Amino acid sequence: MIDERALSKLRWRCRRGLLENDLFIERYFNRKGEHVSVTQAEGLTALMDLADNDLLELLLRRKEPSGEIDTAAVREVLAELRT
Repeated sequence: MIDERALSKLRWRCRRGLLENDLFIERYFNRKGEHVSVTQAEGLTALMDLADNDLLELLLRRKEPSGEIDTAAVREVLAELRT
């Protein structure tokens, strides 16, 4: 698990410009609470590097991860964000 400070930074990093993305992410953090693993944090960080519209396409299952973002960590977090 990541520590409280790292979790706080991650939550701040996950703030998005599109309300739809924020709703997916907020629900994820509400379910996970403080129990975010290092791997999950890496996956979330990689997803947050995407543009808002690209992230929304992934969250709505219109696209699947490809290229550099197609990692096990990203797929794990994406699956949890989608449920």
